[in-house]
Amino acid sequence: MARPDEPDRDHLLAQARTGDLAALGDLLELYRPYLTLLARLEIGRRLQGKADSADVVQEAFLEAARHFPAFRGDSEPELAAWLRQILATSLARLVRRYLGTQARDVRLERQLAEDLDRSSAAVPVGLVAPQSSPSQRASRREQAVILAEALDRIPADYREVLVLRHLEGLTFPAIADRMGRSVDSVEKLWVRALPKLRQALENGS
Repeated sequence: MARPDEPDRDHLLAQARTGDLAALGDLLELYRPYLTLLARLEIGRRLQGKADSADVVQEAFLEAARHFPAFRGDSEPELAAWLRQILATSLARLVRRYLGTQARDVRLERQLAEDLDRSSAAVPVGLVAPQSSPSQRASRREQAVILAEALDRIPADYREVLVLRHLEGLTFPAIADRMGRSVDSVEKLWVRALPKLRQALENGS
């Protein structure tokens, strides 16, 4: 069941198509956790985390707002795919800015788009939704978007340990080093984070 305060995505999409800029802004904002997570994973792989995912997502939102009249889809998976393509373009600019001539390959944007598609597909695999029978509403939505939203609703330390462990594939000692904690405290944090994510998913599905 959807949260009572959850905006109606279909309504926002319909309003945005009429030229309602406030509705478009609200619609895009719903995808900030999703795009931020994907950008973070890609920046970590290509730039070792040397750039801010929030900046590249904001750039992608500006591009999405500018080109929204060209979007022809009517479902969340179509919108998510369209936003991933725009994010790939923004990430390509970022990678070129940092790596210069090493990144001038014309295939870069296509490679990034493929990487983002794979990351989006991997999120539900890495963070399997605890609920065994998602609601009909949830089943119509992009599962990676749902998981990114749930991650965004839990405390930052819980989110970090889950992303590092399940999506970046780090060992507990590596996570401890990254987070500046002991291995024991990281393992305990992870154990507490899992039910928090489950609760967030159940409350938001």
